[in-house]
Amino acid sequence: MNSILVVDDEASIREMLEIMLAKEGYQVATAPSGPDALQLFRKHPYAVVLTDIRMRPMDGLALLKEIKNLQPQTEVIMISAFADTETAVEAMNAGAYDYFPKPFDLAELKSVIQSAFSKYQGQPLQPVELATPLAFQTKPLIGLSPHMKRVYELVQRASQVVSNVLITGESGTGKELVAHLIHENSPRREQPFITVSCAGIPETLIESELFGYRKGAFTGALTHKSGLVETAHRGTLFLDEIGELSPTMQVKLLRLLQEKRFTPLGATEEQGVDVRFVLATNKNLEKEVMDGRFREDLFYRINVISIHLSPLRERPEDIPLLANHFLENYSRVLGKKINKISSYALRILSQYSFPGNVRELENIIERSVAMERSTIVLPESLALAAYKGVLASTKEPPQITLPAEGLDLDQTLDQIEKNLVLQALKKSLGNKQRTANLLKINLRSLRYRMLKHGLEQE
Repeated sequence: MNSILVVDDEASIREMLEIMLAKEGYQVATAPSGPDALQLFRKHPYAVVLTDIRMRPMDGLALLKEIKNLQPQTEVIMISAFADTETAVEAMNAGAYDYFPKPFDLAELKSVIQSAFSKYQGQPLQPVELATPLAFQTKPLIGLSPHMKRVYELVQRASQVVSNVLITGESGTGKELVAHLIHENSPRREQPFITVSCAGIPETLIESELFGYRKGAFTGALTHKSGLVETAHRGTLFLDEIGELSPTMQVKLLRLLQEKRFTPLGATEEQGVDVRFVLATNKNLEKEVMDGRFREDLFYRINVISIHLSPLRERPEDIPLLANHFLENYSRVLGKKINKISSYALRILSQYSFPGNVRELENIIERSVAMERSTIVLPESLALAAYKGVLASTKEPPQITLPAEGLDLDQTLDQIEKNLVLQALKKSLGNKQRTANLLKINLRSLRYRMLKHGLEQE
């Protein structure tokens, strides 16, 4: 059953949606008001209803409740030209499938309608199968972008050998998670996985933490203590933020990597160890070598297998998948019955650059789940977190008086234009079509101005 009912008091909207959906193969009916829609629905219970919220004499919210009373399994998608948080929350709590602000993205709307039909038919969309399945004991690695598929392949290959692995990438991209996966998919999976944050241990203590010490090695050393290297025997040692090691510790680490031997503090004899090394950094180690801050021989020793994790802004197609994964997790942890993120909220997330990468996205979703009052995460639940970087720089257009010495007119006009674009983005919650409408320009012109002022990437 692929029947859909479109309800809107604007004839142009009804006609546009009817043509679009008919081309997609749906059986489409339209109604100009709530009472007309109910009359049609009683004769033919539709699988999906797409309705405007603000209509007379019956608004979309009242229509939603009537439809759910008549046929609870019908999926109702709400659309509105007005950002009304209270109404949206009420609609979601009344059983609406999704909430779309006008003007909407047609491709996105098609996707949501397809998803609503799948839910109605009891056939949830199947996740894409990975070509390279991996075993997960800790958190899974999420993403289906070409970059992430390449990462999966590298993780699988690295898991089957004992060569040193260097994982690079910005903070928050998941370097420790990749290190865990290498260990969990290796023959050493039953042995210890030990993590050492080289930036989190004071330089005066890191040698004793890594190599251990013998009784009497220093004041307070009352007993023998095994170091983390010895604890990781037959397992994996993950050294995070390797670029923070001092020159002295770089020398000691180089010998450990070369010889698989070390000397505890206060000991007179070396001790052998069987450890697989995985290392990570958010620094450019090649530049660190050129600047004399990192040993070149150590760099080549650790950089045998290299896995680079791209920042989230370079793989936006992974954002919806990650967001829904975090939603499921925090809904369970926080005991909330929130089962999806609205399409518009996902659009806002997908347009954000995420300087904090996956860690920042996880934080946004956790906070949204904690604060949400309905069964769906709405744009307002994000508290504009996904646009705080752009919106924080919004300023009122300057009041300009021509100084006696004159001014650079082009530069001044550019600044005014940038401030007005930022204000329009803020008013529209980042919706580009709304922003263009506020500025009385088309989308192409808006994109040109955003690129010009560094508000959007190529």
